[in-house]
Order: sequence, then structure tokens, then C-alpha cells
Amino acid sequence: QAGPPGQGHEDQEEVLKIMPMQKQTRAGQHTRFKAFVAIGDYNGHVGLGVKRSKEVATAIRGAIILAKLSNVPVRRGYWENKMGKPHTVPCKVTDRCRSVLVHLIPAPRGTGIVWAPVPKKLLMMAGVDDCYTSARGCTATLGNFSKATFDAICKIYSSLTPDLWKETIFTKSPYQEFTDHLVKTHTRVSMQRTQAPAVAAT
Repeated sequence: QAGPPGQGHEDQEEVLKIMPMQKQTRAGQHTRFKAFVAIGDYNGHVGLGVKRSKEVATAIRGAIILAKLSNVPVRRGYWENKMGKPHTVPCKVTDRCRSVLVHLIPAPRGTGIVWAPVPKKLLMMAGVDDCYTSARGCTATLGNFSKATFDAICKIYSSLTPDLWKETIFTKSPYQEFTDHLVKTHTRVSMQRTQAPAVAAT
């Protein structure tokens, strides 16, 4: 079970949901279980795993393994002033999974995360304390909703914010570098061409 945010740096697992899935076959209905498991350390790392199996325990174990394999670092930022620890997402992020579209927007300190329980748990396990959110589409489909949230969290590192810009080094052109030399008056040196004597053909 997951503990409160900020305590320790060990990965903690939490089962988000277990869905029974039925498939009609010639022999009757074939039931399987689909497990959604989130893993995170509440300090900048989060992972999501989805696994189907005939048994619930097997599905949960497989989802935990996949969540550990998909564990990614989460970049956090500030709202306006850079005081204290990073507490929100550094920029606006949008991602989608099928019909679900998710927006993550930076929020001031103390706002919290007002969202559905499942994506809220993903953000909390990633170490994000304050965030404005918005979602469109069929959010009742938990799999797409959680995947869209996880993809949006992963997408934070792909955005290049101004604090990551490389320092631009301006180089002077030769005209600017040697302008003092070029403004001086120079005397022309005339070169006379000398013709070589013609060689008589034999």
C-alpha cells in the first residue's frame, strides 16, 4: 500500500482497478481479469502497468512488473517564483489516448489536485502536489484515462522550457572584428604586368 507523499524514496505499488473481461466462445463465456497498477516514490518517479490474466493475482503481479519497467522520471517546476521545492508541472502539457484528452496546467502552491481519483493518484505518486487539470472524452473508460494521464506526465520532459535553452554565443563577422583596420586609409600598390619575350617557333 502507498504511504503519504514525501516519506521515503522507495517505489510503492498501488492497484488502481481490476476489471473482469468476458469473451464469448463456443464453449461458453471465457472470463479474464485486467489489472491496472501504478508504481511511484512520491518524489519524481512514476510507472503504469496493465496486464490481463485468467487469475487476479497473476494479473496484478504482471502489471507490477510492467509498471516497474515503464518507470520514468518526472520533471517538476514552480509557479512564478522559485521558492522551496518544485511542486507543480513546469508547463502546460496535453496528451491523449484514443478518445480521452488530458490537459495538465501549472498551479500555485497550495492549490492541490482536484481531479478524478485514478489520475490524481498518478500525479501524487509522481510527486506533483499542485496542478490544474482538464479532461475531455469518455473518461469513464479507466484504461484510456490513466494511460492519457501517464503519457502527459511522460511528455513533460519533451518540452524545452526557457531555463533549458543553451546560452547563445554571438560571434563577430570579419567586417565587425577588423573594422578599425578597414577604416584606415591605405595606399594602393599598383602592380605592373611584365610580358614574357616571345619564343620563336622553329
